[in-house]
This record gives sequence, structure tokens and C-alpha cells, in this order.
Amino acid sequence: MVSRLKRKFKSLILRSRSGTAVSPPAPNYISEMGSEDSLLIDKDHIIIKKENLGETLPTINELAGKEETLIPRRKITHLSWNGPIMKIRGYFYLEEIPMRDEDLVKKRLVLVGKNGTRISIPLSDLPIETLGLNEEVDDFYEWAGFEGTINFATLDDNGRPLPDSEYKVYIETEVHVLGDQRYKKIFTLGNVSSFLDKGFHSAKMEYFTAKREMKFNLIASYDQPVKTLKIISSKLKDFDPREMSLDAKGNRRGLFYRFLNSTGFRILYKLYCFLPIKEKKVLFASDSRSDMSGNFHFVYEEMLKRNLDLDYHFMLKRGVGEKKTFKEIKSLAYHLATSKYIILDDFYPMVYPLTIRKNAELIQLWHAVGAFKTFGFSRIGRPGGPSPASRNHRNYTKAIVSSKHVAKYYAEGFGIEEEKVIPTGIPRTDIFFDKEYENEVRSRLYEEFPFLKDKKVITFAPTFRGNGQQSAHYPMEVLDLEKIYNELKDEYVFLFKIHPFVKNDFNIPYQYKDFFYDFSSYREINDLLFVTDLLITDYSSVCFEYALLNKPMIFFAYDVEEYVQKRDFYYEYTSFIPGPLVRSTDEMIQTIKARDYKMEKIKPFIEYFFDHHDGNSSARVVDQIILGKDESEDSPN
Repeated sequence: MVSRLKRKFKSLILRSRSGTAVSPPAPNYISEMGSEDSLLIDKDHIIIKKENLGETLPTINELAGKEETLIPRRKITHLSWNGPIMKIRGYFYLEEIPMRDEDLVKKRLVLVGKNGTRISIPLSDLPIETLGLNEEVDDFYEWAGFEGTINFATLDDNGRPLPDSEYKVYIETEVHVLGDQRYKKIFTLGNVSSFLDKGFHSAKMEYFTAKREMKFNLIASYDQPVKTLKIISSKLKDFDPREMSLDAKGNRRGLFYRFLNSTGFRILYKLYCFLPIKEKKVLFASDSRSDMSGNFHFVYEEMLKRNLDLDYHFMLKRGVGEKKTFKEIKSLAYHLATSKYIILDDFYPMVYPLTIRKNAELIQLWHAVGAFKTFGFSRIGRPGGPSPASRNHRNYTKAIVSSKHVAKYYAEGFGIEEEKVIPTGIPRTDIFFDKEYENEVRSRLYEEFPFLKDKKVITFAPTFRGNGQQSAHYPMEVLDLEKIYNELKDEYVFLFKIHPFVKNDFNIPYQYKDFFYDFSSYREINDLLFVTDLLITDYSSVCFEYALLNKPMIFFAYDVEEYVQKRDFYYEYTSFIPGPLVRSTDEMIQTIKARDYKMEKIKPFIEYFFDHHDGNSSARVVDQIILGKDESEDSPN
């Protein structure tokens, strides 16, 4: 009898403990409790520590059969899906148990898997009157209402999808009556079939890191025998994406290649340093683009326009992971050792272990504008941040920024002295002051995409989620495409410009093809900004360029708390952004319809983050960085 009681007690205790993490059942409850056990079990006894008695009273009552006298009343008033995101609303109370104090009420959604796994998800408590019920519920149960939005694609603390299994979904309420005890009851959701179109809902769930990629199918349906919602998560794929590329075998780097790419490369560089520096030699080097675009393009064009007597060389790769041949490694070492000017535009790992020669310049034309997300050495101590001993970035002799106000942050991020950071302005922003270029781009885009002329254009351009290129993704399920389409289709078209690093698939449903358009493969986002009437972004530096056009923008930051915690910003996010912050599709639509864009924030934003508003940043880079002139000596445009 005692053995059966112990087994039941352990099972009930495990079931009563809450949390958002997945907690598989453990055969030994003592180990599950940790070092400060509230429950001690031996061969003949079950001992509950005095200080934990209140916590275990509901379980004792259930063992005694007392909880069976609690009569549950619950109703699901709303249940909807957008991909793997479920929204649920309703009420749940126990007859004769008061729910007048929000602080004493808790509700949870509980998923119970076939293998006994229990996942507990906190819900928000609501006043019953906010549900708009047809029936009347006594105000004795004022805080019986609840609601929740659950994204099953990012359910656990690591952002992974709901684990592979079949789950029954329950609602749990817990009420603490002061001077009495805690009452807890778990119950089915009831008949929710009316909320499921055609009796079920299906969605895709994905997870990306540099070393792991997973895909799941989610199926939700009504379980008639149990009378609750049933969710099935089926794992379709789980693999290392590095092994799936067509050139994976060729990119496996053997011992000789790794030596050549590191120690061998540095030895070659030192040997080539015995050669003289070529005073007219300019090297453009990038591991993030295979063509002369971005800041490279504008600086190079400015040099050509002036007919400068310089010798240009280019070492360009589309990504850090793209393998360099022996010839390319040798050539890179030679050019780095003999160039007077070495110009970068992004992270370039092969150059950082090198000691730049005394009379040479290593110049960083960083790809971002302004100062937004923390980067480089500003992220020391954070997940994915560098080691304090890292040599990355530290050998730049000069770097450019848009404003003197952000120079200190770039110096911190690069680990260099502030006097090496020069506020020339950002070359690629010159086009925003060139009316002839703007008119040419608009004409070209309207001719190529006539639908852009007929309605106002919304461009959705968020940054990626993940720790870098190998794990980059964006959870498109956070957007309710159907709702956006129904509310905005008459006045707008909606362009997606998703970051090129993003790996997960995104397909626009065919029924919305006359409203949503995917422009992710369109190379130059700055050209798209000329035909954009409203920009929707989040943490992307595109807001700096777009502000120069003095047009409205919205910041769709559904995960701002998590992003601040993991990545952080140089400025307080909500006061920094030159537009309204929205957290959901509903808030986005409401802001667009109200045209509440906070336009008054744009002018001071521009004045703070741009020292120059003249379209001559490329000229200043050439004058001050290449030709060594003072700012007062800059060539007139």
C-alpha cells in the first residue's frame, strides 16, 4: 500500500509543479527536486518538510479525494491559429472558490505527452467582463478569465519547437484563498472542434543553428473521446546543414589546408613584408560580397571620377565560409603586405592576426550606418560575444562613421582608439541627396514592376534572428498574412525584403499574390526605399537610410525584451527609434490605419546620427582617408 501511495504521490507532485520547460517524469523524485528537497521518501515513509507544506496541500487533498468535490466551470471563447502560433481565450473557475484577487490566481495551459512528458505554459489572467460573454458569470469569479499566445515553433528556452510526440491539451487553474489553502484543478478544454477549420490545423515548424537544422509538422485536432485539443508534433528532419551543401566534401578542410589558411598564410605575409610597400596600390577586400557594391562601389567610383593615379586590386568572396584556393591565399598575403591602402567593408578574419605595416592603412568602411545593435567588443560577456583577448578588428588604422556622436561606440566595438574613427559620413547614403538618381531609380522600378505605381508601397525589412549567418532565420509565423491582406489590400501593396542570410523557406500563399510580393532577391534595398511609402523594420540599420527620405516607419519588434537581453543596444530602444513600436499584427494594422507614425522624431534622429546632409560622404572618404586632407580641405562636389 505504501509503495503504491509513494508512486502516486511522486506522480502527483511532479504533475503539480509548473514551468515553461519540458519536464520528463523521473523515477526518483528526490533527484528531481534538487538539493533543497521538499519531499523525502524512504522505504516506509513519505516526509514533507514543514516549510513546503503549503505547496503540497493541493496534492494531499487530491490523494484524500477532496479535490474531486471541486466543481469546474470552463469555456473556451476563442481559439485561433496563425501557422504554429495559437491564440486562446476563455474562463475557468471552481464553484464556491473566490477569484477576486488577481495576485492569488494562476492559470496554465498543460500539454501532456504520450510518454508522460508534461509541458506547462503560463497564461495571462483576465477580468471576466473583458471576454464579452453572452451568459452572466458572478463577479465572485472576477479573475476567472484567461488568454495566451503560444508559439509552438519556439516553445522551450532555447527557441526549439514542440518536441516530437502526441499531446493532449488541458487547462489548469490554481487559486490561493488567504487563511485557507490553495485549490488546484486541471481539466480538458471541452469541444473545440468549431474553432478548427475542416476539423484540423496544420503548420510547419523550423529550427536553425550553425550545426543543427530541424523541421517539424504540427497537426491540431479535436480528441472526441477525451474532449480536448490534441496536438501532434512530428519531426521530419534533424541534420547538420554543413553536410548537406553540394560542395560539403570539397569544403572539408584537411590538416594541410588549415595550416595553409592560418600559420602558412601568416608566414607568407611576413615574407612578403620584406618587399617595399607600393605607395599607389589600393586593395579592396571583402568576405561578404563578390562584387563592388555597397560602400565599395561609391568610394571606388569617386576615385575613378577623379582620375587618381592609383593601382586597384580586388579580393572578393561572397561569404566567410567560401573556400579560398592556394593561389588566392598566396595572392591575398602578397597584396596585404604590399598595399598602401587596404579597404574592408565588413568582418574579415584573415587580416586580424596580422601586424599592419608602419606606413600602410587598414581602413574599415563598415557596412552599417549609425549605432544601433551592440557589436564586436561591446558584446564581451554576452552569448556569442568575443573573448577580451581576441585580435579581431583591433588593427584598423582608420574607420568611418556617420556622426561624431557614434564614434565612441565604434571605437569600443572595434577595440581601437576613438581618434581613429572619422565621421566622414557613409558613402552609400550619397544617393539619398541625388534627385537625378532617385528619379532614374523610380522610373526603372515602375517600368519593371508596374504594380508599384498603383498603390502605396509597404516594405517589410526586418533583420534576421540567430547568432550569425549559419543560424540566421526569421519566424514568418509572427505575421498574420490573412489579416494584413484583408485590412490593407485596397490601399497598399506589401513587399518582403528579407535579410539574405535567412535560411528558412517562405512562400506567399497564392490567394494573396496580388498584394504580397517577395523582393528578397532584389540586390539594393536602398533603391527600393525610393518607392517605399512606409517602412516596417525592427532592429535593422535600414532605418537610418530611410530616415533621410523623411518618410514614415514602424518598428515591428515582437521579441524586444528577448532581443535586448541577448543582443542589447547602444541606446534605449523605445526612445531611440524614430517611429512607433508595435508588437503584433493587430497593433501594426491599427497604427497604419490611424497613420500614427510619430513623424516628429525623424528630424532630430537625422541631426544626431548624421553630421553631414549633403551627399558628399564618398568625397570625404577619398579626401580624408586616402588623400590625407583635413576636413577644411575637402574637395567641393
